Amino acid sequence: MILSISGVVLLGIVVFLFFRKDNLKASHGLVCALFGFYLAGTGIAPSIKAGGASLASLLGGIKF
Repeated sequence: MILSISGVVLLGIVVFLFFRKDNLKASHGLVCALFGFYLAGTGIAPSIKAGGASLASLLGGIKF
């Protein structure tokens, strides 16, 4: 649950920065949000979630 909330916050910040700096239109942001909402209800959603968890695990294992 914490990972998904962190991901939502991170992606929200990215969308906000695109909106402010790269002239992302509100309609484009709405389309992206709707796409994500409907994609979450498809059969590919578990694969996307597993890929995100794998990426988070990979990034979490990097030692500085």
